[in-house]
Amino acid sequence: MNKPLNEQITLISGAGRGLGAAIAQAFAREGARVVINYRNSETAAQNLAASLGDRAMAVQADVRDADQVATMMETVSNAFGSVTTIVHNALSDYSFNGDGRDTLDTISAKALLAQHDTAVVGALNLIKAAVPDMEKAGFGRLITIGTNLVQNPVVPYHDYTSAKAALLALTRTAAAELGPKGITVNMVSGGLLRTTDASAGTPDAVFDMIAASTPLRSVTTPNEAADAVLFFASPWARAVTGQNLIVDGGLVFG
Repeated sequence: MNKPLNEQITLISGAGRGLGAAIAQAFAREGARVVINYRNSETAAQNLAASLGDRAMAVQADVRDADQVATMMETVSNAFGSVTTIVHNALSDYSFNGDGRDTLDTISAKALLAQHDTAVVGALNLIKAAVPDMEKAGFGRLITIGTNLVQNPVVPYHDYTSAKAALLALTRTAAAELGPKGITVNMVSGGLLRTTDASAGTPDAVFDMIAASTPLRSVTTPNEAADAVLFFASPWARAVTGQNLIVDGGLVFG
């Protein structure tokens, strides 16, 4: 079974700002109902929902908390119907600043696990809450957001990168289990995006260096990454699951 984008009910975690907001706007542009999940960015999320019209809503929930996720799903179901599509974009507070990052000497287990809680436990909570209705419908699209640093850790952000690597593993094991139920699970891995709150601390010289190193001679924008997410949700990707699509202007091949 397949659903065109304009028949989907899409929940994007961490969608109040940055890449998540761009993904919400992309789905809304294609006519989907859009749920903007946020943890702390209430004003930004509500303003985004208002700008997208009556087919969008903002819902607060901390994806690390299974009970909050279940309550969010119930709220969405009452307003729009069962969620067909989830994009797990939520990111624990982070700043991509190579000069200010934790090294192996300074990083703590707590900092490492904080990234895993949002990336991996958050994904698990969303999957467990959404899959029962997806299974009943015989259709579901789960899309996770990764990073090209897993393939090429040019800057060793140990906590962030290890969490995204674990999320990639969960993406693939979930794809193997959920495929027979008509649910696909894929990942979109961007590079450093120009510009989000997380990348705001990156010096312009680093952006320029990355652009010069890519075949396309540019740094990927949130809107460009969002369009790749649409592909995995669309009927064009109906035979694709367990894949990791790197969207970074060709900086990393593989």
